[in-house]
Amino acid sequence: MVHAMVIIRWLGYLILALVVVVGGVLLVARLGDGPMGIVAGGPLEAGELVTGPEPDWSFARNIPTIEFQLLDPPRSRTTWILEHEGKVYIPCGYMDSTWGRLWKQWPVEAERDGRAMIRVDGKRYERTLVRVSGSPVVEALTNEISRKYGVPATPAAVESGALLLFELTPRSTGPTAAF
Repeated sequence: MVHAMVIIRWLGYLILALVVVVGGVLLVARLGDGPMGIVAGGPLEAGELVTGPEPDWSFARNIPTIEFQLLDPPRSRTTWILEHEGKVYIPCGYMDSTWGRLWKQWPVEAERDGRAMIRVDGKRYERTLVRVSGSPVVEALTNEISRKYGVPATPAAVESGALLLFELTPRSTGPTAAF
């Protein structure tokens, strides 16, 4: 009986230590400039803010991930990026699962207020996330997901809501221009 109590006490200490470490990592990430891997981070503040004419986004074709944040809430994350015909897009999968809908709140937030900041190769760009569906570009984007990331993606997944696609439009042409 004494050994069981000692084991339970040490398990309690171990669980408490794990909670403190995870909580500390989450707090440090939220206070930092950008995400820490898959852990959401604070606002994107470092890096040159690119203004002026729309860049040639072809350089993003083979960049695997970027950092982005929404204006509200100002929380950053790491995500995939797609380039097609000079425009850039962010896909969001797993939306047909309970885990995906709980884990990924940003698509709902983006549809409410799509103003965003992205950081690519240390440079920041003001953007507006605009959901893409029922568009001829969907097939090309799902093909690009399959090519670039080796993950099967289909227009049917977009139609069903399992896969969401957002175009990163220049802020000046999006629904809300002020950041």
